[in-house]
Amino acid sequence: MRLLSVGFLAVVVLSCASTPHPTPEDAPAPPAFDEARAVHVLRRLAFGPSARSLADLRRLGVEGWVASQLDRPGAPLPPALDAKLQALPTLTMSMAELVRDYPPRKQREQALLDGRELERPARIGLEQSAAKLLRAVESPNQLEEVLVDFWFNHFNVSADKGAVRWMVTSYERDAIRPNVFGNFRELLGATARHPAMLFYLDNWRSTRDGMPERMAREAPLTDDDGEDSEPAAPMPGLNENYARELLELHTLGVDGGYTQQDVREVARCFTGWSIRRPRKAPAFFFRRRAHDAEDKQVLGHPIPGSRSEADGERVLDLLARHPSTARHVATRLARRFVSDTPPPALVERVAQVFLASKGDLPTVYRALFQAPEFWAEAARGAKVKTPFEFVVSALRATDAEVTVRPRLVQSLAKMGEPLFRAPAPTGFPEVSAPWVNSGSLVARLNFSLELVSGRMPGTKVSLRALATPAEPTEEAWVDALGQALLGAPPSQATRATILEALSQRAEAASAVGEARPVDVPLIAGLLLGSPEFQKQ
Repeated sequence: MRLLSVGFLAVVVLSCASTPHPTPEDAPAPPAFDEARAVHVLRRLAFGPSARSLADLRRLGVEGWVASQLDRPGAPLPPALDAKLQALPTLTMSMAELVRDYPPRKQREQALLDGRELERPARIGLEQSAAKLLRAVESPNQLEEVLVDFWFNHFNVSADKGAVRWMVTSYERDAIRPNVFGNFRELLGATARHPAMLFYLDNWRSTRDGMPERMAREAPLTDDDGEDSEPAAPMPGLNENYARELLELHTLGVDGGYTQQDVREVARCFTGWSIRRPRKAPAFFFRRRAHDAEDKQVLGHPIPGSRSEADGERVLDLLARHPSTARHVATRLARRFVSDTPPPALVERVAQVFLASKGDLPTVYRALFQAPEFWAEAARGAKVKTPFEFVVSALRATDAEVTVRPRLVQSLAKMGEPLFRAPAPTGFPEVSAPWVNSGSLVARLNFSLELVSGRMPGTKVSLRALATPAEPTEEAWVDALGQALLGAPPSQATRATILEALSQRAEAASAVGEARPVDVPLIAGLLLGSPEFQKQ
């Protein structure tokens, strides 16, 4: 359906429907559909407007659409999208199956000597990225996809770190995705116990102080049934990496009131939280001999020592209900959905809802999405899209047919956001400044021009299906495509810039005596590269 015709069709449908059932004179007229409000909510709670999403908002109303998104965790996917995901076999494989079928180089070389050929592990990353892009572009469960992206970034791990490459698929699928509409404590616990987090932040190697190196190096990892696994790697003693990021990034925040001594005490609580067979069949495993069973104290609260993983669970319980965690999570959510510098009053209200609801995430989301600050005029267009948000919104705005190829995934890396490979535990930046630089903006413009001109492998765009100008002039095409792609008429500055680019091309064509039709792909590419389209 053409974006330009949605309003006209809605008016026709409403007029026809009202003819046999006249509205009583004392009944209020239905409110006019607020296009700008709809575009705003689709830029924040979805990956940008699309023809189908706008049609859904017209049918349900803006508030009805938001409510439907909050009430549809795990809703079935459209058959076409489901078929595309089913064609990516690594998405449903266990970590052990991925290591077996997509092994490291040395194992592939040995397999070749044995007459067997195994696939490269690079396919895991390609299929992860393909699934993320496809869901973001085509899934009607848009808020779910936005939240999966947000929470993965909050609890970031990187596929660039060793064995994590074989764990990330399970991490997103089994720890993040099932919990984005659940309770924060459950989400926190799922990430804490997952091998991807344990390996990424080195907690799997953390042992109690004083544990003999020989014991750490040679002791087998033995489960409760007595089955031995591979020997552990040499361990350096107490490792504070996970404890520090748990406090600074995942819960309390950098100003959350903890001390270096708290970091150490938390690290002691998590000694023994490890991985059984990390490079063959990764699974959470508690190493009793590596655990510090003495008493600890975290944030002034005593943690009675035990010989079990209960010490770590008590820390997670304490952190999940702490006021500093409530403020930190509220700040991160408000920064993602409202502005780079969210109003303190909004953060405090959402934090209080977090505490009152005991971390019930849908309740927290509702408080944020119903806040006047979310809907305020000042919040509209106040953020800059990340490369992922930009690429997906461009594919949605152009109603592109998408089959993910390596070139599409590589485009994101060129813009500075290689999927599942954020270089630091902090994840990718949530604020605008790091994404607004000449190199990134040039990469965005190049992507836009390749997409609309049919040069991006795996994508197909029909620009003339998006807009039909009243006259076949350059000015009319700029206005018509501007409305379709931007959700509003282009600014005077953008309009003048595009017409100037078209004029320069016309002069070059006339110099060699060529007739020049309207360059519709150039218009569309420049609109996608315009300042308006970078904002959300």
